[in-house]
Amino acid sequence: MKLKIAILGTRGIPNHYGGFEHISEYVSVGLAKRGHTVSVYNSHNHPYTHESWNGVNIIHCYDPEYLIGSAGQFVYDLNCIRDARKRNFDVIIIMGYTSSSVWGSLYPERSAIITNMDGLEWKRSKYSKPVQNFLKYAEKLAVKHSQYYVSDSMVIKQYLARKYDINSRYIPYGADMISAIEREQITSTEAAREDYFLLMARMEPENNIETILEGYNQSSSKKPFKVLGDTGNRFGKFITHKFQNDNRIEFKGSIFDTAKVRALQNNSYLYFHGHSVGGTNPSLLEAMASEALIAAHNNPFNQAVLSTDAFYFSNPNDVKQLVEKVQRHDTEKTMVKNNLQKIKHLFNWESVVDGYEQYAIECYQDYNNGRVIS
Repeated sequence: MKLKIAILGTRGIPNHYGGFEHISEYVSVGLAKRGHTVSVYNSHNHPYTHESWNGVNIIHCYDPEYLIGSAGQFVYDLNCIRDARKRNFDVIIIMGYTSSSVWGSLYPERSAIITNMDGLEWKRSKYSKPVQNFLKYAEKLAVKHSQYYVSDSMVIKQYLARKYDINSRYIPYGADMISAIEREQITSTEAAREDYFLLMARMEPENNIETILEGYNQSSSKKPFKVLGDTGNRFGKFITHKFQNDNRIEFKGSIFDTAKVRALQNNSYLYFHGHSVGGTNPSLLEAMASEALIAAHNNPFNQAVLSTDAFYFSNPNDVKQLVEKVQRHDTEKTMVKNNLQKIKHLFNWESVVDGYEQYAIECYQDYNNGRVIS
């Protein structure tokens, strides 16, 4: 069965922005290669201006975010939804719900609506209380106005079942194995192999950057600590100011060269992953695929992915102990190998495309039979 499928809710492809754009890029191309007619909605401000990309139709919609800020995301999503109402898609996949579910009553009635339910966005501490309350409301609207749901984490799937009594389909993100070319993207002058600690994250409180750097700051380690991420926001400025006197900490800013990032992950002595909110985090999977030894914040999301194949921390003292005591012996090498096997067999893009294709077909058939998948 070949379907007419649309993907909404992102700024567009090819990916220049983040997680949902990343997965939309892989899923759309993968579905198109399998014979489905796939369209992805792009912001009119997206740098890619053509009408198709790798077999995927690109639909450009007006996006006023550059004029009016975050409110523009709501207008952009409305414009995408209004356009989709004219096109008779069999299935519409909506990536996230933050700025789209308020328009849920306008979702096309002839299309099966699948919403990727994201990762408990209302828990993010960067949002004010009114915004957190709105995001809870938006989550409820997404449940109300969608017929089918995707969870990228088993923790999210269990939460949705408990909170809303809905049976979402678990489909995680994927990652590509590190290539020989990517391994060679940094020179000995940039970084000595296994001679530095590394973290890569948006500068937000829930990513536990302060906890990680506080623990490192208290340690006696001689290894430098490289921090990848834009420090231009308020929290980033706070972090750089707080640790400005520790000359072992190197704030490298954002690095958009994926090959160089993966080489840095691969070469690091220990990679710190502090994310505590969300589902299956793409940067964590990339670190696993890059054969990094990982220390992760101790929470259910990270445990669901890493299991026993990582070190865990909850506070600065835990980080201090890891920095001072972790060795690179056979046990640690086994952890890296086990995570690589997870990428090969659980978190690979072919399996992700399989999951979306199978679910889209099931949802289309179910929707046209007038009942909901159990």
